[in-house]
Amino acid sequence: MIKAKIDKKLELKFRELAMRRYGYSKDAISRAVEDAILKWISLVEKEQISFEGDPIEAIKGILSDVKFES
Repeated sequence: MIKAKIDKKLELKFRELAMRRYGYSKDAISRAVEDAILKWISLVEKEQISFEGDPIEAIKGILSDVKFES
């Protein structure tokens, strides 16, 4: 089970459209949420996250301002 807080206007619009699409049954919201999550997963999985360069050098650059004391 997933619980989330979202903007009230967004929730109302989602409920309205879910009921238009899936009818006024008890499972209309659940079906719409599942559909939305599946589409989001598909979209995110298609994104290609790439990093060019040496990751060690990148970490060194990020940590260059950090002072280490023993």
